[in-house]
Amino acid sequence: MMNQSALILRISLLLLLVYDTVAKMDIITSKQDFLVGEEILLLCKAGAEGEIIWQKDGEEIDDEEKVENVDETTSKLFIKKATMQDAGKYSCLCEFNSGHKDDIQTQLYIYEGPSFGSNTTYHEFLEGTDGVVPCLVTGQPAVDVNWLRDKQELPSHEGRRVRRLPDNTLLIEKVKREDAGTYICQAQIRGRPINKILSVSVVVNAPPSVQLREEVKKVIAGPETNVSLLCLVDGLPKPNITWTMPVTFDPSRHQFNSDRSQLTIRSVARADYGEYICTATNKIAESSATIMLHVFEAPKVFVSAELQNVSVGERVSVSCNVSGHPQPELYWLNKHSGRTVDATSGRVRVVDGALVIDEVVPSDGGLYSCMAVSASGNASRDVAIHTQPGPPHYLLVSPGPTSVRFSLITPPISGGTPITSFVLQWRQSPTEQWTAITVPVSGPLVITALRPYTLYTVGMAAANAMGVGEFSTTNTVRTHGIQGEPDSPVLSSDEMKVDGNSFSVPLKQIDDGGTPLLHFNIRYRQDKERTEWKEIRLPPDADSISLQDLSFGSAYQLEVTAVNANGSSIPATYNFTIAEQPVSSRSMTKGSVVGIVIVIFLVVFLVVDATCCYRNRCGLLMSIAGKLFGQKVPGLKMLEEGDGTTNGEVKLKGMSTPRGSMQQSGVQTLTKEGGQLTEVTCDKAPLTKHEKTQPVRNLPTDDA
Repeated sequence: MMNQSALILRISLLLLLVYDTVAKMDIITSKQDFLVGEEILLLCKAGAEGEIIWQKDGEEIDDEEKVENVDETTSKLFIKKATMQDAGKYSCLCEFNSGHKDDIQTQLYIYEGPSFGSNTTYHEFLEGTDGVVPCLVTGQPAVDVNWLRDKQELPSHEGRRVRRLPDNTLLIEKVKREDAGTYICQAQIRGRPINKILSVSVVVNAPPSVQLREEVKKVIAGPETNVSLLCLVDGLPKPNITWTMPVTFDPSRHQFNSDRSQLTIRSVARADYGEYICTATNKIAESSATIMLHVFEAPKVFVSAELQNVSVGERVSVSCNVSGHPQPELYWLNKHSGRTVDATSGRVRVVDGALVIDEVVPSDGGLYSCMAVSASGNASRDVAIHTQPGPPHYLLVSPGPTSVRFSLITPPISGGTPITSFVLQWRQSPTEQWTAITVPVSGPLVITALRPYTLYTVGMAAANAMGVGEFSTTNTVRTHGIQGEPDSPVLSSDEMKVDGNSFSVPLKQIDDGGTPLLHFNIRYRQDKERTEWKEIRLPPDADSISLQDLSFGSAYQLEVTAVNANGSSIPATYNFTIAEQPVSSRSMTKGSVVGIVIVIFLVVFLVVDATCCYRNRCGLLMSIAGKLFGQKVPGLKMLEEGDGTTNGEVKLKGMSTPRGSMQQSGVQTLTKEGGQLTEVTCDKAPLTKHEKTQPVRNLPTDDA
């Protein structure tokens, strides 16, 4: 009743606001569509007093429970619980007291539903299958059903992959991942704005799939080596990833990214070799893939010794072991010849990885390399074998008057370590003991102080850190007579010096041929075509050659000949190079330096002389001024004749003292006598009354 009273009051207020008192009809209702079981209240308002009746579909309603006249102008129709039969056209008729008749109609609609019942609002479909989403709707009168997604109505015609079927079911053919989402089933009472929606979630599932970028991975083991194994996983819901490894999981070395799709192995070791299985699992299924990790070890070489000192004729053996994965091949290489030692028998051979040399000879000396070669890389270790040098084979012997010179066409075999010196030996007869001297490599290979015109047997051997090698085949030579020509001079290349564009080299004469040297002839020129020789002569006691003012950036040829009364020696030749002129020194030649010094000297001299002229009335400038202007020298104080203090004398400072006058230059006094000025020179110390100036020479007056 409270609801009914409130409804009547609300309708009455509307009537008061909307309607005036003119004679017209109106039916007031809150709505036209009523749900089955709802209350229905209709108010009929007449513009004037009269008799009011209600009709439904043209038939009068005489049910007192439904119809109640409120007053002469208002009547109400009340239906407590609406049924489907209450739907229809309702008319309010009024016969006014004035005799006028009028009526008004309104249509009432009664509906039930729509209702979705027990429809499922969540559906899961496997990717690639057909999905069917039902939407069962009930309601009266007839209900129309539509499907929407993203506010767009889905079609119902054939040929569309996602469409509405005639029974209001949603069909999704060959479900794709983009089909996942929310769909709306909309039910509407046909012809009326009464609708209801049902949200349906569609989820698409996909079984896991695993893809590998590399099925086989190859790395070199080492503390700095890291390797990443990547497992690309797909599936819906998102799969969980697990790894199966051939080694125990070590968190300090094995690390995963956020979704465990990447496994990183740090400081790869040989033990990490094997199969790594990546498995992806979700509620649909699981899938896995295998990555094969090959771990190689770089070859390593181990030798029993890196240096072997062995004497000629002895046996030497150096063992070598190699390791790595795969197992490397072992080779021995003679680095001097560049050839591989691959013989398993003979004097030089390889036995079980060891280098063996029987009866070592000088040519066996040098560097050997044990090499390990495999698919994972190469490695080697050098072994040095040192022995005595070989004998000099290509040797020339040249006798002088009191000397014998040795010349090596090719150096002897070094024995694996550098030759440091040569041993020269000689004797006169086979019954005598050999006499020997040791000469450094850089020194002249000459035996001196021999007897002239004497038969000698000579020989030479090389020496290194291992000792003296075998001597060369002996040579028998006879020294020259006492009046022979001198030997060629010796230029010590080890002590050669180049300083800027100057060159010097020590000079030594081993044998003068028995006759004193007269001099040395020196010739030099630039080492290029069409350049002339320059010649100088040095005395016989000269111990060095020094050349000056050579051209920067040029190569030079030098020839030195020793000359005595019997003739000239064979020229000793030498080549040297003067480097390019430094950039800092190119702009300052000697002439530039001298010019700068002269300018500085003149500037200083003028400053000092000008200062002397200004302050003390002395100096060169003052003297020149006196010559030009006479006694009217600018700035010179001229005193009147007959002055009681000077007796008509004029003093000039800074004038030079003429020959025969006082030693020190000081004050010069010009005295006017008989129309002439007499120059008097005095010391710098002031003159007393008792000292008289001594005339030196007469100066011409202005009148002269």
